[in-house]
Amino acid sequence: MRTTAFARNPLEKPGYTLVFQDDFETSMLDRTKWLPYYLPQWSSRQNSAANYRFEESQLLLRITEEQMPWSPEFNGDVKVSNLQTGVFAGPLDSTIGQHRFSSECLVREEQPEERLFVPQYGYFEIRAKGLGTPHNVCAFWMIGFEDAPTRSAEICPFELKGWNVKDGSCTLGFGIHAFGDPAIEEEFFEKEFAMDPTLYHVYAVDWTPEGVDFYIDNELVHRSRQSPDYPMQLMLNIYEVPAAESGKAEQPVYPSEFAIDYVRCYQRAVD
Repeated sequence: MRTTAFARNPLEKPGYTLVFQDDFETSMLDRTKWLPYYLPQWSSRQNSAANYRFEESQLLLRITEEQMPWSPEFNGDVKVSNLQTGVFAGPLDSTIGQHRFSSECLVREEQPEERLFVPQYGYFEIRAKGLGTPHNVCAFWMIGFEDAPTRSAEICPFELKGWNVKDGSCTLGFGIHAFGDPAIEEEFFEKEFAMDPTLYHVYAVDWTPEGVDFYIDNELVHRSRQSPDYPMQLMLNIYEVPAAESGKAEQPVYPSEFAIDYVRCYQRAVD
């Protein structure tokens, strides 16, 4: 079992060029990199606004007791704090928008199109520590910008359901979701690892035209031969899900905080 935090990787990565970095050594969110809302088209920017703070060069995405569900109409009692690097949606009351997680979703607030960081291919790395709490999910994932309905697959470097943290191991989710992309097959896994995810670990993917490699603490854990062939945006979030979804009767823990040390993205260097 990995009983200590995994150290930071060096900033320089041989064979790659750094194209996006945030190490959160700040007291204010960098709005040139992040939109502090969660899929606001299905709710509103006000209702989906992220709850967060900074401490000792960490971003702490938070869920608090007084925080309201982000979209009661379409997602029930789920609370979320999320940062994302782009947004695209259609006209009011249309079904056009990113990550339409329910067939009932309709655009409730029109959004100006924003592409803060929407890369195609690269090496994506996060150093973060999750939670072993009964109702929280922490995740780092990438979704198609979805300016066309089929450009909607997801690459997920890691997803941690707090109720899957055990004494001596944990179950982590990672892989590729097809969603509305007919060229992609579902390839998502939940596997047990001998590690403590409430300590800092490094999660990464290397996305190329030939496939996607998944890494935990620099160790290859899965190699996919599938590769979405369109730009994707970053999604970084913490959820609180109701007992019916988590299966846990315990009360939620407040505040719940997902700690992120850094996010880095690289592209292969051109010879």
